[in-house]
Amino acid sequence: MDTNLPVSAQPRVVIVGCGFGGLRLAKALRHAPVQVVVIDRNNYHNFQPLLYQVATGALEADSIAYPIRKIFAGQPNFFYRMADVQRVDTARNTVHTSVGDIRYDHLVLATGSLTNFFGIESLEKNAMQIKSIPNSLNLRSFIFQNFEKALLTADPAEKQALLNIVVVGGGPTGVEISGSLAEMRKHVLPKDYPELDLRQMKIILVEAGKELLGPMSVKSQQDALRYMQELGVEVRLNTSIKRFENCRAYYSDTEFIPTENLIWAAGVNGAEVPGLPTEVVARNKRITVNAWNQVEGLPNVFAIGDVANMVTEEMPRGLPMLAPVAQQQADLLAKNLQRLLQGQPPEPFVYNNKGVMAIVSRNKAVVDLPGNVHFNGFFGWLTWLFVHLMTLVGFRNKVVAFIDWAFSYFSSDQALRLIIRPFSRRDVKDDQGKKKAEHNTATPEYNPTPPAIQVR
Repeated sequence: MDTNLPVSAQPRVVIVGCGFGGLRLAKALRHAPVQVVVIDRNNYHNFQPLLYQVATGALEADSIAYPIRKIFAGQPNFFYRMADVQRVDTARNTVHTSVGDIRYDHLVLATGSLTNFFGIESLEKNAMQIKSIPNSLNLRSFIFQNFEKALLTADPAEKQALLNIVVVGGGPTGVEISGSLAEMRKHVLPKDYPELDLRQMKIILVEAGKELLGPMSVKSQQDALRYMQELGVEVRLNTSIKRFENCRAYYSDTEFIPTENLIWAAGVNGAEVPGLPTEVVARNKRITVNAWNQVEGLPNVFAIGDVANMVTEEMPRGLPMLAPVAQQQADLLAKNLQRLLQGQPPEPFVYNNKGVMAIVSRNKAVVDLPGNVHFNGFFGWLTWLFVHLMTLVGFRNKVVAFIDWAFSYFSSDQALRLIIRPFSRRDVKDDQGKKKAEHNTATPEYNPTPPAIQVR
């Protein structure tokens, strides 16, 4: 029991997940009269907004990750256990993990989100995603492996499928990786692959809605679409991918885009933890919480960040799944936990919207601030760089990211085009680290297009 954690007279706060919310909460409890235990399957915190830059070779993985133990070195009330959480037992105040059971006095779920494939099995098996550092490294290897294969094939149809990249989802992640790939096609790939006619390479951004960057202002949506078109990205709005198999991304029963590279950035679910009452888990797998992030019906269990479904009058579908929401909830929860220990009532959470932004490519970004303030272009790009640089954990990571960005900007090059670990889809795992069902992983022999099927 308790996996060798020291016995303490102080109440134990167990935090599941060390993302933006869990990290902020554990730090905020530094001087609180509690024992803080963080459980995470990874021994590092990773900066998810920059995963796409790892995937496209702009940054190395260790530039956006930082060891959890190093972050909390010198915090005497902090303890970390590397484990997978299997379920929680709220009746016994226990978390069951892959390394043993851990007792808690207060439990905080900060598990974040998982990719939502909307029940489409072929996409879950075959599409690439960028929710974690391993995902990003796999995607980077996979794209460059397919370029190497394109050099060797004499079949024009197979070569086209290897070169085409389809990005599904017109939110910030989809827009940012599409822009990064377009920059790579223009500045980087011609140097590495002069034998390939890269004019044949298509980057296609598919969005089921009627605009890109749905949560942002109309001006930002229009600017993002214009930037995409200037970069040569083919944007298909009001289009859904129905299935993905045999190098074909189908958007109807018969029409498809030939591609071996499909990047799924179209939706997320909350990363719920088994063991909670079914009535507190919403349809999108987020956990219903009240105004002070307490799980309904469980007075000593809380949820923050992406996994928390806090409904307000202004946001009846729940607060947005953004890092600032998780960090602000963590700050307030740290205060409320101490208030509860002192027998004082908790304070309700009020979200302070500081704005949203998205980068498209160099000198091209869109920023929305409160009060209907909008700006874009070079100033928006600088703002995006500054905010993300300052938010990175660790001085070294800030310096390395700044140097890499400066090098890329002035040289129009990216140095990290390495296939360090060749990737096969047989090795791919889902967001929870579980191996997916095996399926055909090599690029299949490209079948001639049947007369009844339309290729676009």
